[in-house]
Amino acid sequence: MVGAPVAAEAASLRCGRALVSDGALKSEVLAKCGEPEAKDFRTVTDSAGSWTPEPNGGATTERRSVTREYEDWTYNFGPRRLIQVVTFENGRLIDVKSAGYGN
Repeated sequence: MVGAPVAAEAASLRCGRALVSDGALKSEVLAKCGEPEAKDFRTVTDSAGSWTPEPNGGATTERRSVTREYEDWTYNFGPRRLIQVVTFENGRLIDVKSAGYGN
């Protein structure tokens, strides 16, 4: 049995009456939501390999690394709202996650 495709959830953040969504630039989020309570930076390096068969029956492998930089902004909108952690990759919003209630 083949299932229906599942749509990926879009990342979005509501700041008062403003809404920012997937692909928003950091400057747009800053303009609509203000300065975050905290900013964290992280770098992730992934290593990938490729395998190429050779005519003599052998194979060669090649490894390469890809480094991506992420920036997480934390918004604390007070005790009646969940803390929101906004993640950017290459300056564009890619994810929004809720944490516990703010203070």
